[in-house]
Parts: sequence; structure tokens; C-alpha cells
Amino acid sequence: MKEQKIWRDFDALPPELQQQVADFISFLRTRYAPSQPSKAAKRTRLAKEPFIGMWRNRDDMRDSTAWVRNTRERE
Repeated sequence: MKEQKIWRDFDALPPELQQQVADFISFLRTRYAPSQPSKAAKRTRLAKEPFIGMWRNRDDMRDSTAWVRNTRERE
């Protein structure tokens, strides 16, 4: 019954106002549509990233805090 009244009211409007109603409905549908899950990149485990362990065999990097401190002092 409620839908019939809405349709009657809509049909009673002049064409330009009907277009405004249709545009507003489109806006509401876009704004309040359920969000689609984004196609995010597949997550990989951090341990599998190629940069993990890249300085493993460097003797100067055994103590990274000291390395950073020395590098900053030299600059």
C-alpha cells in the first residue's frame, strides 16, 4: 500500500521533478550501497619478503644500533 502511494505521488509530479527524484534515488543507492570488498593485493608473510635477512652475513651490522649511531656521527 505504501509503494502504491509513492508511485501515485511520483506520477503526479511534472517530468523534470520526476527526473530529480530519480537522480536522488540513484545518489542514495550509490552512497548507501553495501561496500564491495576491495581487491587488495594478496598478503604474504613478512618472513617470506626478499628483504628479510639481506644483511644477515654482514659483520658491520651485527649491532644495528651501533651501526646507525656510527653512521650518524660520520655524516
